Amino acid sequence: MSALNQIMDLRSRMGQSIIGQIEVIDRLLIGLLANGNLLIEGLPGLAKTRAVKAMAKNMDASFSRIQFTPDLLPSDVTGTEIFQQTDAGGEFKFEPGPIFANIVLADEINRAPAKVQAALLEAMEERQVTVSGTTHKMDPLFIVMATQNPIEQEGTYPLPEAQMDRFLMHVQITYPPVEDEVEVIRLVRGEDLAANKGGARETPAAIPQEAIFAARSEIGQIHVSDAMDRYMADLVQATRTPEALSPELASWIEIGASPRASLALDKCGRAHAWMNERDYVDPADIRAIAHDVFRHRVTLSFEAQGSGKSADDVIAELLRLVALP
Repeated sequence: MSALNQIMDLRSRMGQSIIGQIEVIDRLLIGLLANGNLLIEGLPGLAKTRAVKAMAKNMDASFSRIQFTPDLLPSDVTGTEIFQQTDAGGEFKFEPGPIFANIVLADEINRAPAKVQAALLEAMEERQVTVSGTTHKMDPLFIVMATQNPIEQEGTYPLPEAQMDRFLMHVQITYPPVEDEVEVIRLVRGEDLAANKGGARETPAAIPQEAIFAARSEIGQIHVSDAMDRYMADLVQATRTPEALSPELASWIEIGASPRASLALDKCGRAHAWMNERDYVDPADIRAIAHDVFRHRVTLSFEAQGSGKSADDVIAELLRLVALP
């Protein structure tokens, strides 16, 4: 089975557990294929955690879930040095924390204070953790998928800008339509019935890690034209100099996107093209993932917030004004 077929099989399996959220599933897969960390935001009960778990359980990969709480310590995430007494004397041994897994679910990441959130920074960016002066490398397959409730919810701590920028994409989950909610009720009812009956259910073979690495290799060969490179750069530059496009857009944006946005557009655009069985990137690929790439990187002005403008509104206007290649 080709890498694409295996990824599409993973997509189909996830779709059986997550009703009506195919776009969210695609964004999770793009993040996995682009080797980037994802921030998933939505109100409580919208299957954020379930979506990540659905991916992990169908892959041949280690999985860990960290429930972020106000009393969590950095060592609870990264691990710590433990003193062990032996016949030859005492020695310190590193006990890895839950961050050492292939897929790490940082659940409700904005419920922990900044010092705990910062414990993830090195792992997310450099794919390593340093404890007591010793550096410990992460596995080749490593991705952090963090969930958060909206910032205005009680008992949350806004993520620092430095950490927000380290997320490849900021994915938002919204309420499902009523038809999908009916299917959700039936799905969970069926799961409860099966659990009450007992007995092990036969599950298909897990998707191997080699399929992910093979897919990444193929994505690396996707052709990106000079015109597409310039289009991506123009989009990012427009967030920094919006006055060149529109006085109204300039009044909405306070701080533009960093160069990480350009890199994210390139990585996610190629992954999106590959999943759509094309060997080249076109503007539709970039526009499809632009909201997820820019949503957490563009800082809105007080005027935009006062006018009720969301980041998605601003990004939509940006896409409308920047000329297509």
